[in-house]
Amino acid sequence: MQWSFPVAKIAGTEIRIHLTFFLLLLWIGIAYYQQGGSSAAIEGVAFIVAVFACVVLHELGHATAARRYGIKTPQITLLPIGGVAQLEHMPEKPSEEIVVAVAGPLVNVVIAAVLIIALGRYPDIATISQIENTSLGFVARLAVVNIVLVLFNLIPAFPMDGGRVLRALLAMRYSRVHATEIAARVGQVAAFFFGFLGLLSGNVLLIFVAIFVYVAAASESQATSLQAIASKVKVRDAMITHYDALGPASTLGDAAEALLRTTQHEFPVVDGGGNLRGVLTREGMVASLQERGRSAPVYEVMIRDIPVIGETEMLDAAFKLLQGANAPAVGVTDREGRLTGYVTAENIGELMLVSEASGRAS
Repeated sequence: MQWSFPVAKIAGTEIRIHLTFFLLLLWIGIAYYQQGGSSAAIEGVAFIVAVFACVVLHELGHATAARRYGIKTPQITLLPIGGVAQLEHMPEKPSEEIVVAVAGPLVNVVIAAVLIIALGRYPDIATISQIENTSLGFVARLAVVNIVLVLFNLIPAFPMDGGRVLRALLAMRYSRVHATEIAARVGQVAAFFFGFLGLLSGNVLLIFVAIFVYVAAASESQATSLQAIASKVKVRDAMITHYDALGPASTLGDAAEALLRTTQHEFPVVDGGGNLRGVLTREGMVASLQERGRSAPVYEVMIRDIPVIGETEMLDAAFKLLQGANAPAVGVTDREGRLTGYVTAENIGELMLVSEASGRAS
C-alpha cells in the first residue's frame, strides 16, 4: 500500500503503518492537550497506540488462521480506521472462510477477557457510553474497546468479518459469485447507514469507515467475478502478446523511448535466451529517470522475482499470483521457459468487460 512503511515482521507478516495514522495520533494529541495539558495528551496517544496494538493482534489472528490452510499474509497495514490484512487469497471453502473470519474477533474476546480479569469487574454502562473519558481508567476503556471491536466486526457488512461469515454461509447454498454479490450489497447498504450516522453525529472516522466499506465491498465483488471468469479461460487466450521488451543491457533512456512509442505501462526485461528477468514499470521508470538519469541500466531499477506461469494454465492461477505476489505482471512461458507473453490486472479487467458485454449481447 502506498504511503506506508514497515515497522516490524511477525511470523513472515510485515507490519506496516500508513502515514495518515500519524495524523490520527496528532489529532488525538492536540484534542487531549486542549482538555488537560501534556499529561492528558500523552495518555490519549498511549491509549490509541494500545487500541491499535489490539487491532494488530486481531489481524494476526486472521493471518494465523489463514496459515493453517496454507494461505500466507504478506503484510498488515495500520490505517486511521483500523487494520487491513493482505491475505494472498481468502479460502474458497465456506467452512475455512468462517474460521479465518472469526479468528480476528476471537482474539479481541481473549484480550477483553484478560483485561476484565485484571480489572476485577465488568465495565459499567458509563464506561461504554463515555469511552473518551480518561477518568474511567485506561484498562476499563481498553477492555470496552475490544468488546466494541468484536461487536462492530461481526456486523454482516462485507468485507468486514461478519460480512465474510455471511458470504461463507450464503456460499453453502449459492455459487461463490452470487454469494459475494449478495454480501456486497448488504455491505454497501450498511456503508450508507454508517455514513448517515457519521453525518448526524459529526464522527469523521465513521464516515471514512463507510467509504472504505462501500468501496471494498464493490472491489471484492468485482474481484470474485473476475476470478470466476478467469477460471474458464486459458492464460494463452488472455495474455498480452504484442509488446516491446527490454534487454538487461538496456538503459532508462531506451525504456523512455519505448514508453513514448507504445501504450505499455510495464516493460518485460528479457535476456538473450528469452527468459524473463524482471519488469520495469512506468512509475519506476519515471522515478528512476529523475534520480539516476537516462544512462542508468534498467536491471538496476526493474522489479525482480516476477512470478511466471505456463501458457496452458488457466487464467485464475495467474490472477491468484497477481494478488498474492503483489506484482505488476505475471510472465507467461512456453515449455522451454521462454517468455511468450504476460498478464496484468488491467488486461484481466478488460477481459471481464468483454465477457460481460458478450453475455448481455447473447
